[in-house]
Amino acid sequence: MDRLIDFWRQTFAVAEADIRKLIHDPLELLTRMTQPVLWLLVFGQVFAHAHVIPTGGIGYLDFIAPGILAQSVLFIAIFYGISIIWERDLGILQKFLVSPASRYALVLGRALSAGVRGLSQAFIVYVLAFILGVHLRLDLGGSITVLIAVMMGSAIFSTFSLIAACIVKTRERFMGIGQVLTMPLFFTSNAIYPLSMMLPWLRSISGVNPLTYQIDAIRSAMIVGGQSTFGSAIDFAVLLAVFALLIALATKLYPNIIN
Repeated sequence: MDRLIDFWRQTFAVAEADIRKLIHDPLELLTRMTQPVLWLLVFGQVFAHAHVIPTGGIGYLDFIAPGILAQSVLFIAIFYGISIIWERDLGILQKFLVSPASRYALVLGRALSAGVRGLSQAFIVYVLAFILGVHLRLDLGGSITVLIAVMMGSAIFSTFSLIAACIVKTRERFMGIGQVLTMPLFFTSNAIYPLSMMLPWLRSISGVNPLTYQIDAIRSAMIVGGQSTFGSAIDFAVLLAVFALLIALATKLYPNIIN
């Protein structure tokens, strides 16, 4: 029992250190608004008037809002690993690794802090969606489901980013990999069009894309009339399985980043 308490204490200590950076840099929150504003205000509005994408009985702006929320979380989380490389160059990471803290606590703490950062993005998208007239579900159950899905998605992609940082080890290579990964993950998901519109080969790729399941869970809980393709139980089961796999892999690779 004492070991479990120590583990969570170490995890929360790592998460708190990362969250404190966000609190001390409120400008970052403002810059995060740009991307969802452009997607919802420009792309979403244009295609909502075009009526060319079948959305299952809900408006296109309603359909795309959960996808843009997940996309904005993805785009931030996928570059999370750059901070790991900066900390290594500054000598901060070495201090973490020589501490008695468990490697699992170090990795899980960073994933937890990334999840909390994702919540700020959810707030921004919700406010923007409300202003644009998106039919939001604001009941407690739906809101909690959205927040959990946002945190899990952010934790998954930030952990994936950490793994990439451990492999490439330089900022230049990492930025290139991050840019290569974000758009394929986004366009092979159900963020801006339903799975029914996809060609069979693209639908197969979408089926192994964790972003697809995150968006599916968010859409059914965030939007009035939003429907889940797979069911929330399957969505969260897939996200949890992917997260557990990435945590195990990141824990194994994490110490290698200083070599």
